Amino acid sequence: MTFPPVRKAVFPVAGMGTRFLPATKAMPKEMLPVVDKPLIQYAVEEAYAAGIREMIFVTGRHKRAIDDHFDMAYELERELEDAGKQALLEAVRSVKPDDMVCIAVRQARALGLGHAVLCAEPLVAGEPFAVLLADDLMVGTPPVMAQMTALFAERGSSIVAVQEVPPEHTRRYGIVAGDFVRDDLMDVRQFVEKPAPEVAPSRWGVAGRYVLTPEVFDQIRAQPRGVGGEIQLTDGIAGLLAQQTVYAFRYAGTRYDCGSKEGFLEATVDLAMARADLAPSLQRVMRRWV
Repeated sequence: MTFPPVRKAVFPVAGMGTRFLPATKAMPKEMLPVVDKPLIQYAVEEAYAAGIREMIFVTGRHKRAIDDHFDMAYELERELEDAGKQALLEAVRSVKPDDMVCIAVRQARALGLGHAVLCAEPLVAGEPFAVLLADDLMVGTPPVMAQMTALFAERGSSIVAVQEVPPEHTRRYGIVAGDFVRDDLMDVRQFVEKPAPEVAPSRWGVAGRYVLTPEVFDQIRAQPRGVGGEIQLTDGIAGLLAQQTVYAFRYAGTRYDCGSKEGFLEATVDLAMARADLAPSLQRVMRRWV
């Protein structure tokens, strides 16, 4: 059986980023740079590497910088071209390849991740789609979203990325439980949003990558507000279980929780150390603290 390709990705970027104040007072948290690229660019590049070409940003007030980042910067490009700075010019132009389409839709009120995804429904237009949370910087070979779109092409069902979390961290995640159909793939039977460790059905926490069928929108609309009084995406996906299979995928790669300062710093160090132009000087600096 042939399933439709995943051509669209939704990026919920309307959050306030309060854990990084005052840096995020006037700058979107998704524009915080890890080495020399903002978080949102890593997520968009991951989606692009998976063959996705339509990027849908669900934004809020004060998020104009994200739109500007993926727009043409004519004056900057002209200045770099006139100065003969070809490498920098190519870096600027590579942010948005010619075959990429970027669209923004406003989330007027912060009612939760499920509500943010629901705001993108008219643009998704009845197709399967990806959701990427830029706070979660994912590094994998192949890229994590490419792993998931390949799995969707094989199975045609909604997929959530998962990782095993410490028991004391279950309160931070949507937790799934079910039956493994292979080493890296679970047929999900239960979703619980941010359970206490003593009632968590497993330690498999949902990471910030999803491939969803469009039927999830009806489920999100039908769900009452969940944990924190918000419209939870996890609750909407749980509603799909009555009508279709949902898989949890143990991806191959590394996730950095860049919504936390610790994860953000870890990502910055690891990605810098992976670059030949930065690793030697960073090693010299780090030796001062060893």
